Amino acid sequence: MTDSLSELIKLLTEEDKKNFRQFLQQKNKRADVKNLQLLHLIETDDINGINKLYHTEKNKDAYHALRKRLQDSLLLFLSQKTFESNQSETYDALRLVVVGRFLLENDVVKVGFKCLDKAERLAEHLEQFNLLNELLLLKLQYAHLPEAEDFEALTTRFQRNQSDMQHEAKLNLAYAFLRQELQQIHLKGKVVKLNTLMLATIRKYKISVQDLMTYKSVYQILFIANEYAAIQHNYGLIERYIDRTNRFIQRQTNQKRTYLFYHISILYFLANFHLRRRDFEKSKSLLKEMMELMLSDNRYYNVFYLRYQLLSALNLFFTGFADQAMALLREAIAVSKPSSKPEDIEDIKICLAMFLALCDNRESLKQLTLLTRTDAWYEKKMGMLWTIRKNLMEILVQAQFNNIELAMSRLASFRRRYKKYLLKTSEERVLVFLSLVERYLIKPDVVFAPAYQKKVLALQNALDNEDIFILSFISWLIARWKKKPAYEVVLKAVRQDNLPLNSVSAT
Repeated sequence: MTDSLSELIKLLTEEDKKNFRQFLQQKNKRADVKNLQLLHLIETDDINGINKLYHTEKNKDAYHALRKRLQDSLLLFLSQKTFESNQSETYDALRLVVVGRFLLENDVVKVGFKCLDKAERLAEHLEQFNLLNELLLLKLQYAHLPEAEDFEALTTRFQRNQSDMQHEAKLNLAYAFLRQELQQIHLKGKVVKLNTLMLATIRKYKISVQDLMTYKSVYQILFIANEYAAIQHNYGLIERYIDRTNRFIQRQTNQKRTYLFYHISILYFLANFHLRRRDFEKSKSLLKEMMELMLSDNRYYNVFYLRYQLLSALNLFFTGFADQAMALLREAIAVSKPSSKPEDIEDIKICLAMFLALCDNRESLKQLTLLTRTDAWYEKKMGMLWTIRKNLMEILVQAQFNNIELAMSRLASFRRRYKKYLLKTSEERVLVFLSLVERYLIKPDVVFAPAYQKKVLALQNALDNEDIFILSFISWLIARWKKKPAYEVVLKAVRQDNLPLNSVSAT
């Protein structure tokens, strides 16, 4: 079970913890309050100490009440800290609205309206329609005062903003609906065609072509398309959306800082698309653009750093620079913070395990042990197919280093858990691959049989198996009869020629 209080405490830096203790000390009116003790015990993971806080059975209610009060205090502290420390223009506008309201309520009218005017300019620039709605309503509420703006002009702006809010609401509804459909594909194997789903959603929410020509909507569409392609292991399915995105980006000559998050995200999706389509030079070029924008704002540098490192490492690895790729991933893990998204960290961990295994490095066994979460967590957070790939990789790595019984056990567990799902989602190719692995585990010499090799090569040559990760799995089998590291085989398959190995000392 997830402990929400512990999760909140993990968000705090050492400086935050010091400030939070001071915050609690100022709040505590009595000397016998135990919130500081509880905070210390949770930080140090002292279960015995927690049990001693309240000795008798009947005091369990008091303990849970203490936890509840500590969590409420922490949420209040975090809300104040976020509001005070956030330097974004959105928060500046929100602060001005709060101050403007206070001043108008206390008859400091001229300065109050000046605060609201400045907030309105900021909110318009940021396209914060909900905030605009609130401050325009506030201006209308005090429109009877002599210092107020013309009532008709205010009304016109208010009605125009209402229309903008409606447009944004429709896009957000459509995006939420598409995300829900993706979850159905991820978790329940629902079969849909992306183009059909997109068109049906646009019609359902009455979205115009013009509504789709914004940074936010392009980002949302690309997010959905990227997720869909990842599920299908086929990035060719979303080429039309990539072309549309490229045309949109080329038309943007005067990009506001408002759209920086969306612009960086779009570059990330484009870089990932070209990586998965094996256009590594284009992917690297987009990553360079992405880093330039990340460096322009420290907040976004931190948000995107791990994802940037992952794509950079994948580009290096699949162009023959294995050592540099692994060094990048190790560095990313070393500098990750408690606030880093767990999904980003797990992606990097599994990628490093894959690199090590393909380079025939036994350290991959140790790396796999760092993937400590349950399959249920991975299925929910990372998706079914990510979890399937992880389980398949565990089978291969155990087999690679002669842990045959363990590999067979994992294979049997995998089949029990995922066979039904794979059949439902028309992913029979995974089961075909699994049966080939099983035959190898039972009788390793089978890999030298021409009929067996023919089946493996047929999998490799199938058009829908061109994805670099699928090729990596198939290359592992080919490497069994080639008697060479799978990395050499996968490089040849990915580049379709004999790429010189610039860095394979990990082998």
